Amino acid sequence: MGAQKKGATARVSEDPEELARHPLQAILLADSFTTKFRPITLERPKVLLPLVNIPMINYTLAWLESAGVEEVFVFCCAHSKQVIDYLESSEWSSQPNFSVTTIESHNSISAGDALRLIYERNVIHGDFVLIRGDTVSNMSLTQALQEHKDRRKKDANAIMTMVVKQSKPSPITQQSRLGTDELFMAINPVTKQLLYYEDKAEYSKGFISLDKTLIADNPSVILHNDKQDCYIDICSQEVLSLFTDNFDYQHLRRHFVKGLLVDDIMGYKIFTHEIHSSYAARIDNFRSYDTISKDIIQRWTYPFVPDVLCGSSAIKVERQGTYRASDVTLSRSAQLGSFIFIGQGTKIGNDTKISHSVIGERCTIGSNVTIEGSYIWNNVTIEDGCQLRNAIVCDGVILKSGAVLQPGVILSFKVVVGQQFVVPAYSKVSLLQQPTQQDSDEELEYADSTSGTGELRSDKLNGDIAPDLSETASELGTGGVGYIWKVFEGAYDEEWRHSVAPIPTDKLVKLMLDRDEDEELLTQDGNVISASGELKTDSDGNGSEDDDNEDSRDDYVSFEKEVEATFLRAVHENVKVDLAVLEVNALRLSYNMASVDCGGAIFYSMMKLAVESPHNSASELHRNAADIVTTWQKLLKSFLHDIDEEIEVILKFEEMCLESAKDFAALFPQILHLLYDKEILQEDAILRWADEKEGADESDKVFLKRSEKFIQWLREAEEEEEEDE
Repeated sequence: MGAQKKGATARVSEDPEELARHPLQAILLADSFTTKFRPITLERPKVLLPLVNIPMINYTLAWLESAGVEEVFVFCCAHSKQVIDYLESSEWSSQPNFSVTTIESHNSISAGDALRLIYERNVIHGDFVLIRGDTVSNMSLTQALQEHKDRRKKDANAIMTMVVKQSKPSPITQQSRLGTDELFMAINPVTKQLLYYEDKAEYSKGFISLDKTLIADNPSVILHNDKQDCYIDICSQEVLSLFTDNFDYQHLRRHFVKGLLVDDIMGYKIFTHEIHSSYAARIDNFRSYDTISKDIIQRWTYPFVPDVLCGSSAIKVERQGTYRASDVTLSRSAQLGSFIFIGQGTKIGNDTKISHSVIGERCTIGSNVTIEGSYIWNNVTIEDGCQLRNAIVCDGVILKSGAVLQPGVILSFKVVVGQQFVVPAYSKVSLLQQPTQQDSDEELEYADSTSGTGELRSDKLNGDIAPDLSETASELGTGGVGYIWKVFEGAYDEEWRHSVAPIPTDKLVKLMLDRDEDEELLTQDGNVISASGELKTDSDGNGSEDDDNEDSRDDYVSFEKEVEATFLRAVHENVKVDLAVLEVNALRLSYNMASVDCGGAIFYSMMKLAVESPHNSASELHRNAADIVTTWQKLLKSFLHDIDEEIEVILKFEEMCLESAKDFAALFPQILHLLYDKEILQEDAILRWADEKEGADESDKVFLKRSEKFIQWLREAEEEEEEDE
């Protein structure tokens, strides 16, 4: 691996009783300098950026405290003074049984350097939790810690446990809902040992290369592409000493994890702990910022939600996922949609419409403003007639009347956008000029040679001295102040992939067309990776027809779950129907399913959502179904191209009424009528279904009999039409 190993230097206690006496410790890496959040992080550390109006680091610290950690060491590099000042003035400086200590360094340029410095300080005395300050979780550490300790007793080389969870990437974009690249992990399903880790796969090759010894040495291996790395690690003290002994280790994953996996000399092992019902995710880019913000508002992160963290007296939770501070001034004609947050002291004018957005504190929003899917931080002024869609607006920004922010725009601190000015999609705007040299997102994780400059200039902006921006007014229209950063050649794809804005339809279509040209299965030395991610050899394909049928059923169950997840995401995130159609089509290709399978899975998802939505009577259940069908009828109809496919939907509904959604049994004819009224089912499909049922057993005619009046009405209507002709 190219690293020079020195002699063993670890100060590690092997006495279990001595280890047990030490409080549970954590190292929190305050990653406060990353190109993915520029230009914002040139002025403020990432961990102090507001996440639903609460600094990111508060979510991480609140979780660590709840999980039983007693001692946290926060490592700070770029913007370290801001982080230290915040922590010293916050509640975290005086919590009983929970100490937060900062470790500052201006010479560390990577996570590896940070861990080497912490090792030298000799502050870690046993197993510890390694986490980033941009991580949100509500998981319990109890089981993961116990598994780690039990393995350590049996095998001293089991030095690390990584927390993972299921997260199927989009088959179109090869990225997760967090905007991260598709991750491939080979895991022993029995021992949970991690055997392979690759987050930068070369898709142009069409396959992934695995060392044959990996398969030879493990009787069972599953290669997953449906796992998310939560970046929560339980480590033994050897992890720190390994960084000290190997100066090539800079990045935690690309160097340390991959290095250990290919090192057959030392024999160190990494294991995984998978969580299921709990939440854990890291904010790595603007898309994950958007996704995790939505998850917080929809309370997937409970108890780490705004009304709990801020206090129920400060923030009230209302219907449709609306969070509102007690002193918000709201015009009677303003329209607030679902899943929004409005902070203290904010004023909202006449006929303004806000949906799926976060509005910070002390903001002034004028009349006839439209805000959709956006994040407005504190002390922002938005004048009359402005339009904002899927944008981030930092503290102190002013949007003059009629200004428009197209999807994906980032306005950094104190920018001014002129009257009627349209900021182009994916633009990044700052009072700081764009660095002349492009930095890569593959850079070291903390600081680089420009970090000192970035902090110096931001200090000036926070004081009385500000740069002369008079010459840049024309960039942002009349009265505008700020620089529009240009997108470097070859970097445009990263902008829309990592943006808070939905991926444009034309990009998804192009990706689908490109994907159709590639092989649908990944192969390696005659091995095949199934849709479930399990590694199979050619010999596995010689099984019986029953095995093939069982595999087919398993694939359909997995496919149906993926379609349901896609549909629910479309509902909760207000995804446009056209985009949802593309996502389902991609799943169809990925699982080698037919259009009718898509229609059945979508209908199942719609009816399941109706049943699981609150209702106290059959009429309320019918209303739920009617609302969902009305909203998503175009999505369902997109996969029903002929009469036979429509009949399959009716058969699917029968099956649901008998098994998974029995509440609908009494409403079968009414729902059938609803689907007819919405032109999802044609008259011919319903009548053909009825005719085919006539010869069935009595037990199979239950829903036909309940629908007799409706069927008769359709037949009479058909006869009247024939007579008129």
